[in-house]
Amino acid sequence: MKKSTKIVALALSAALALGMTGCGSSDSQSTGTTSAETAGTTAAGADAANEESGEGTQAAPEGATVFKLGTTVNEQDSFQVAAEKFAELIAERTNNAYAIEIYPNGTLGGERDMLESMQIGTLDMGIITSGPFINFSSDMGVLDMPYLFASNEEAYAVLDGEIGRELLDTLEESGLKGLAYAERGFRNLTNSVKPIESAADLEGMTIRIMENDVYTASFQAMGVNATPMAWADALTALQQGTVQGQENPINVIYSYSLWESQKYVTLDRHSYSTAIITMSSSLFDSLDADTQQIFLDAAQEAAEYERAWVAEQESDQLQALKDNGMEVIEEPDLASFKEAVQPVYEQYSEYSDYVSRIQDVIAKMQ
Repeated sequence: MKKSTKIVALALSAALALGMTGCGSSDSQSTGTTSAETAGTTAAGADAANEESGEGTQAAPEGATVFKLGTTVNEQDSFQVAAEKFAELIAERTNNAYAIEIYPNGTLGGERDMLESMQIGTLDMGIITSGPFINFSSDMGVLDMPYLFASNEEAYAVLDGEIGRELLDTLEESGLKGLAYAERGFRNLTNSVKPIESAADLEGMTIRIMENDVYTASFQAMGVNATPMAWADALTALQQGTVQGQENPINVIYSYSLWESQKYVTLDRHSYSTAIITMSSSLFDSLDADTQQIFLDAAQEAAEYERAWVAEQESDQLQALKDNGMEVIEEPDLASFKEAVQPVYEQYSEYSDYVSRIQDVIAKMQ
């Protein structure tokens, strides 16, 4: 990953490298800002704070306004790729007037914690997986509907278009500014018990899922004992066997060496999970119009850069899962899964208009 002009992520101990896709809780507090003028951290102030905490970072350019950006992932993850690219573009396009300081590994809290901090203006920015957003805008839950997209191209056509922007704008009522959709990717099942070839094979299994009502309903429809929990807790639960499986994209399964606790992978691609580059809306509103556009454009470019990186890595990562002893079911009976989750579309009929519009966009691609 490029390191040249970026404000690098703080190095943390391996024990902290546990946060990822769930809505974890944390007592960590950010020292983020509420506006570009009044609370934006100056480079000198950031250096002093880092020296006091003993955590190293490269110094921001003198006089730059520093914004803190949090993630719950480790430095090998695709979110870090997006964050670093975003930081690079902001530095270049604002002539170092602004600098993005990246805090990985859940340093600034779990994903829901960070969104709540952005709401009240005590954290500037974050890259957050799609799951927690339903708690801040019910409309965002449509993106978690099972088997909504069949390919990355379908997802991009919707997310980068009118519908995607409309959904991001619904977050503003909760004090959040969605800048762009980066990617977590299509989510797949893993477990430690048996190969999952069809939906019937899941009956009675205990599977960790994200803390999201749509995910809960989807897995319950397949007869799963759906167990929502934060990712840090999930890793421990998988190791201890208190849950038998989980669902995540290939890059997460690989990054966290889940072959240590999981034997079987089923590429069912039940949901396409976004990673939204998010900002405190009060902070965004404090910027002038030109700077706002720079942040929007830089976020979109960083998101597309990260998507391409994920695509390049996926084949090798899938092979690594096999090399480490995981049995991969690459062509499960998708029809059985789709049939099993149909009641979810009836349960969440409030999304029917969005679903119809999404299907129209996809149909025009044919």
